[in-house]
Amino acid sequence: MTPGIQEVVYRRPSALADDGLTLETAGLHASYFTGFLTAARPAAMCLATLADVAAADFRRDQFGSRGLRDPVVTCGGERLRFESLSGCCGLYARLDVLPAALDGAVNARGTTNVDINPPLYTALTQVGGGDPLRLTVGPDELAVTTLGAHVVEKRVPLPERWLRGLAEAGFLAAGFDLHAEISGGQAAALLHRLPAHRGDDRWLVPAGRSVRAAAVAAPGAVCLAGAHRLSLFRPLLPYTRTLRLYGPSVTAGSGPMPSGWEFDLGAVRFSVLLSPGVFRGLSGEGGLLSYLEDADALADRLGWDGTVDPAALAAAEGLTGEQVRSALAALAISGKVGYDWSEAGWFHRELPYRSDLLTALQPRHVAARALVAAGEVRPTASGYQVRTRLVHRAADGTWGCTCPWWTERYGRRGPCKHILAVSLLAADGPA
Repeated sequence: MTPGIQEVVYRRPSALADDGLTLETAGLHASYFTGFLTAARPAAMCLATLADVAAADFRRDQFGSRGLRDPVVTCGGERLRFESLSGCCGLYARLDVLPAALDGAVNARGTTNVDINPPLYTALTQVGGGDPLRLTVGPDELAVTTLGAHVVEKRVPLPERWLRGLAEAGFLAAGFDLHAEISGGQAAALLHRLPAHRGDDRWLVPAGRSVRAAAVAAPGAVCLAGAHRLSLFRPLLPYTRTLRLYGPSVTAGSGPMPSGWEFDLGAVRFSVLLSPGVFRGLSGEGGLLSYLEDADALADRLGWDGTVDPAALAAAEGLTGEQVRSALAALAISGKVGYDWSEAGWFHRELPYRSDLLTALQPRHVAARALVAAGEVRPTASGYQVRTRLVHRAADGTWGCTCPWWTERYGRRGPCKHILAVSLLAADGPA
């Protein structure tokens, strides 16, 4: 996984005046947050686990190997959020340090991306129950102080696959509902029964105050694809009060689906999103491709503090619910928003990418633009011909295509390049 191109955004230019040279940084304040985390031991374990997520490749059953350990850190809405993706981009994890766990000054909203190197990782694992844990989060670094160490981690480049994965994770999570809630003790029993290495997919069906395993989907069930992936979070179980299971609506016979898992540790919360399969990275799901063209048209019309209220935005801007959904999807592509399924709401973050670079990171969208530029999209009586493929309207009004990519997936991983080309050209293209 290679780092992508980043652009640091400065709020004002540096200046040379009579009283000296003033060099502007990428942040408004010297730090976004400075203070202590009151839930020190659970927060430290969650941070270490977040680093383990980034170092894991579940396709190869590699855990804890030295690799990327780069959480994205956002200060906003009177809380800290730490986000990470697995090395295979099939698992998204987020630590929310809630206001009750913050004892310090929140100076500004902002996002940075740092690396958790071995000294910091070791210091986090050694934090005891009554020990202090002090953090300073700034635009260019994360400083952590424990009883035995003071470690400063500098900002590092963000891998381009992470941008696509973070965007898709938010888009998928926006379709989640709460399906089950079990106690910490039941959560421990469930996770300890899971295979430590690659196992079969399974479904968990609510059964009273617990869940039962099933081999096939049923209404209300949550998919557990690649069950061994959850074994990484066993260190959180001693601090888990409640485990909540989220997912999209399913019917009998549904195929693999993404799922959300929320470990409630009191003043901190750890959320996990699993892709529909071990070999399905979130960066390739393609659910946001249809919204790329909305980024420039709608994103600049939206503004907020730490969280997003879609209903308020629609009323204030005179937009429909679908326009707001398109705008938020467009903002997710640019890294400006993520989704918290626990609170059923979007939150604001700023990733250092230019919007024109983001489109270039989507191969299908690039290919679709090339088809349009080459004049390969031609109307027919029943739809469009894109080179040798036919793009046509289905009975439900959605687009379909005769290409092998589409017929194998039927939209489960977003539109194919031919449908995207039609949507770019046709005024009545797919929503």
